[in-house]
Amino acid sequence: MSEPATGRPRPAEALLVEVAGRQVRVTNPDKVFFPARGETKADLVRYYLAVGEPLLAAVGGRPILLERHPDGAGGKSFFQKRIPAGAPPWLQTTVVATPNGTTSNALVLADLAHVVWMVNLGCLGLHPWAYQASDPDHVDELRIDLDPQPGVSFDRVRDAALETRDVLDELGIMAFPKTTGSRGLHLYVRLQRRYDAYQVRAAAVALARELERRRPDLLTAAWWKEERGSRVFVDYNQNAPHKTVFGPWAVRARVGGQVSTPLRWDEVPDIAPDELTLANVPDRLAALGDPWAPMNGAPQSLEPLLEWSARDLAAGLQDAPWPPVYPKQPNEPPRVAPSRARKPER
Repeated sequence: MSEPATGRPRPAEALLVEVAGRQVRVTNPDKVFFPARGETKADLVRYYLAVGEPLLAAVGGRPILLERHPDGAGGKSFFQKRIPAGAPPWLQTTVVATPNGTTSNALVLADLAHVVWMVNLGCLGLHPWAYQASDPDHVDELRIDLDPQPGVSFDRVRDAALETRDVLDELGIMAFPKTTGSRGLHLYVRLQRRYDAYQVRAAAVALARELERRRPDLLTAAWWKEERGSRVFVDYNQNAPHKTVFGPWAVRARVGGQVSTPLRWDEVPDIAPDELTLANVPDRLAALGDPWAPMNGAPQSLEPLLEWSARDLAAGLQDAPWPPVYPKQPNEPPRVAPSRARKPER
């Protein structure tokens, strides 16, 4: 095959991927997306096809925030809520809103054809909303984000996850762990579809505060970074309305292609998250199956955590601070870091 006059190799022809009853065109399939091992856009497509069944079981039917990396991991990037112009007419979409009420026509992850279409846009990572597009008024996931502060080892994150599991076990609530593809762990609880996002966030606040009471050496509910110390932050605000969280089975925009991988609880004490990549997670899935397979079979109640929330409010606790982009909420304390708060005059 002759080369162009510039001397540069001729780009590979586009792939036509047959998936979910459609042909999806993938341009520049040989573009390297993950330079640590040289995986390409086509390799990323193959990865998602290999994990398609558990991926759709976990995030199918949800609106998705697009995280686009046109040049692959390590290159420029941007987030995009709106479906871009020129999208195929078969894409399923739904209207989502920001905290200030701005609306966007967002992608719904209806099937694997939608996933391949996203990959062709250079999307690395999936950021789903916590509700089904068919039922936007009811959140069906409690997402517990265990976020290690600077200097906190992953061993401490493991301990935080096991402590959280034990507390939830006391309440009869079953959580399912996953790596984040980075430094932390996420725990997911599948919920009965009868709670709104404000109730789910209130439950997350109550859980974070109880965890801090029990293990103040390890866990913190402090919103202000200056108060967290060398602990694992239970980021309750990941459950605020319209928030998205990095999704299960999604590949991070890291040069090694690390995957946010669902786990069994017996794996948590020994798991090495950086070793879970798009190169080996499909084989792991084939050998071990989907650790989250039971999740959708028994949606759970939030009532025990909501009772803790009511207990805390009755004891005089205010709501926990909200992120700055949200309107001021009832019973919320001032949004100012303690070190910057005005001291009372003597």
